[in-house]
Amino acid sequence: MKVTKLFTEFFESEKASGIVLIVCTIVSLLLANSIFQGSYEHIWHYQIGSHSFEHWINDGLMTIFFLLIGLELEREIYIGELSSLKNALLPLIAALGGMIVPAVIYLIFNFGTPTQAGAGIPMATDIAFALGVLSLLGNRIPLSLKVFLTALAVIDDLGAILVIAIFYTDDLSLLNLGISLGIMGVLFVFNRMKVNNWLPYIIGGVGMWYFMLNSGIHATIAGVLLAFVIPFGDGSEKTVSYQLQHLLHKPVAFVVLPLFALANTAVIFGGDWAEGLLHENSIGIFLGLVLGKPIGIFLFCFSFVLIGICKLPGELKWSQLFATGFLAGIGFTMSIFITLLAFKGQQEDITISKIAILFSSLVAGLIGYVFLSFTLKNEKSND
Repeated sequence: MKVTKLFTEFFESEKASGIVLIVCTIVSLLLANSIFQGSYEHIWHYQIGSHSFEHWINDGLMTIFFLLIGLELEREIYIGELSSLKNALLPLIAALGGMIVPAVIYLIFNFGTPTQAGAGIPMATDIAFALGVLSLLGNRIPLSLKVFLTALAVIDDLGAILVIAIFYTDDLSLLNLGISLGIMGVLFVFNRMKVNNWLPYIIGGVGMWYFMLNSGIHATIAGVLLAFVIPFGDGSEKTVSYQLQHLLHKPVAFVVLPLFALANTAVIFGGDWAEGLLHENSIGIFLGLVLGKPIGIFLFCFSFVLIGICKLPGELKWSQLFATGFLAGIGFTMSIFITLLAFKGQQEDITISKIAILFSSLVAGLIGYVFLSFTLKNEKSND
């Protein structure tokens, strides 16, 4: 299987980022529940201009993360695993199953309650964490499995972005949205005119972000939209898209995502925190991520392969795919991100959801790691 240099770089940076995120999460939880609790909270609530430091991370820096996701998705569509319908269908179907089934499970417990807006929480997969756990298994992982999980997670993130845009938009300002899309249109013309200088796209991207921020639609959407107007060309190392993606890998993996983790996992565990795990919101998140993800991914893939619409790559086994479904249940970054939008201003629901996400992601990751390790060991002994 041919794998581009940039895909290899993407996988390597994401798996390293997963390990960094684990460390940052542990550090953040320890500080938030230590004698430094007050000072640590103050850091993230410190006002910079009209917004807190945490807000700038979530609405500003995370736009860069989504720009990188958009660039990777663009590359996969043009020359990667999603460049042909045959190759794209399996991870696409897997992503659909991994979004629909968890949302349905969540709504079974929360429909008609004040927390039903959280249905998008268990739909997400954290690329960095999922690939980070997968990388712990080393060279035993088939290449097709790495590509499958990466493609699934990228499509999953696109799905989460669409969910944010459609369901978590409050007051829509058509004027600001129109200006943002108008800037995007100008950048698209630059693309068609083969303007291969970074500067107009960066300046235009900042403008898109500002007006999107004031439109009511979450500003991070601008990052994905910007990715698709940046010239891709032939995908070579000389193109703006390749250079920008290469440039963003390490800052996103080792600055943006760790800062997001530190800021958003500063969860204070009160004396009754365990009771929160019995809340219908927590149960929906847990069952959605830990069971809904692997069941949805496996059932959708198995059904579509059975009727002949797509097929399983030669070296990928059904047991491996099912085990990988648990890794897709590591929601973390995107799940927390959607939590902040779903329960805006509802601090108790946000705290309960964050604890449930952390617990669910830990369980899903451990099951996925053990199951996949056992599966690979058995298959190796049978060879």
